[in-house]
Amino acid sequence: MNGAGAVEICHHLADADATAAAAADLAARTRPGDVFCLRGDLGAGKTTFARGFLRALGVGEEIPSPTFNLLLTYETHLGTVWHFDLYRITVPEEVIELGVEDAFADGICLIEWPDRLGSWQPQQRVDIHLADADDGAARTVRLQAFGGNDDRWRDLW
Repeated sequence: MNGAGAVEICHHLADADATAAAAADLAARTRPGDVFCLRGDLGAGKTTFARGFLRALGVGEEIPSPTFNLLLTYETHLGTVWHFDLYRITVPEEVIELGVEDAFADGICLIEWPDRLGSWQPQQRVDIHLADADDGAARTVRLQAFGGNDDRWRDLW
């Protein structure tokens, strides 16, 4: 637990397969209305994490990075997953045009570069921080759950 009362857990990821497996573990506990904010530098594994998450929910089609489109949606047995990549957003109000309000209302959201949301960032969310490990060959993932939805995540990894 951190000082704000949110669940915080860390996990070592040996490679891209481990990143996808960690995302699949998260997907297994997901419910409609969940918002996952994927944080990390360029190349940290955010899109790899998103692909693993979507594959675990049964998405069989190609899963490209939504960088160019800003948003891609996928129908799953849990409902619509909205995959946002906000890297090219310059002002938070641009997210309204992408349908972020609808996504937050009844979808499952994966948001890369969530800092671009500004005040639109929801209080109830799960932050996923991806970073290179000290040796440079692996990664770490740190999960922080905010807003009272943290019990599902306590023993995730």
